[in-house]
Amino acid sequence: MNEKYYDALLNIKTDGEQMGFNHSFHYHRYEPTPYSGLEILFNEYKLEPSDRVVDFGCGKGRLLFYIHHLFKSYVTGIEMNEDLHGNAVENKKRFLKKHRSANDKIHFHCCLAEKYDIHPLDNRFYFFNPFTIQIFMKVVNNILGSVEQSKRDVELILYYSSEDYIFYLENQTSFELTNEIIIPDLYRHNSNEKFLIYINHS
Repeated sequence: MNEKYYDALLNIKTDGEQMGFNHSFHYHRYEPTPYSGLEILFNEYKLEPSDRVVDFGCGKGRLLFYIHHLFKSYVTGIEMNEDLHGNAVENKKRFLKKHRSANDKIHFHCCLAEKYDIHPLDNRFYFFNPFTIQIFMKVVNNILGSVEQSKRDVELILYYSSEDYIFYLENQTSFELTNEIIIPDLYRHNSNEKFLIYINHS
């Protein structure tokens, strides 16, 4: 299935990359996770309607609409770029034309990732290498602080992760690697083409 097929199925527009650069070098340019990768990930990694997924650096919202379409989970997108956030909001309007019952389960916030106030029920967090290790550490600390306040198991899903992310999680946090899901067609050319699943037990 190609990119255009899924965008048409979900009634959204998420192709293309971010034009120009972000104001801070800490934040990387937008590029959507390929649908071919999402197919492989969610053939193996299942979610429940009660799960609450947060995508940091969500761009136009592709991952979140795809997840809700498959699992009916709660999804929240965090995007600092106002133009991309606007695209995500427009995509929500388009998506809701075919999925009217989804309105209360899809949310987008235009803010810095480290400023997002983790909801006490948020339990799945997605990162497509959206920012530098300094920001990642702040976000993970926010997640762990939330877990201290509201005990629950949480999982991180990392795609195309930097070595800095992995080193930090495995050496300075209580997160444990539980699964590695590769994208075969891409992985043979680039070993970063995989998803890493980390869990923190409360």
